[in-house]
Amino acid sequence: MVNSSMVMGFIQDKNKFNNCINECFEMLDIDGNGMLSRELLYGGLHKLLSLENNTNQEEEINNLYEVIFKRFDKDEKGLIDQMEFESLIRELMLAMAHGIGDLPVLVALKEHSLLMKATQHEVASLKEGS
Repeated sequence: MVNSSMVMGFIQDKNKFNNCINECFEMLDIDGNGMLSRELLYGGLHKLLSLENNTNQEEEINNLYEVIFKRFDKDEKGLIDQMEFESLIRELMLAMAHGIGDLPVLVALKEHSLLMKATQHEVASLKEGS
């Protein structure tokens, strides 16, 4: 069960959220150059966001990545650095939180997805509070 306050709590815990972003960036940056190409981002972003990779929607996916690079590739080098990646993920997570709303939503989460990390953060917070 996921709701907006769970996702927002994860985003607002700056240490946990930034650690998660750093881990995700390192996982996607398989060549270790500190930059994410379109191919590297395409290869991993759907896993982080628990999205299905449907090849029937290839044009829509390409359009999405075009928008991502126009919005977040500030230096227009065709690469996303770690700070740009953090901005991208923060904005996507905020959009998901607003889209989910206050009512709990039952979703199947992938093991290393950001929503799974938000859920784990919530469970850890509840354990610390009891």
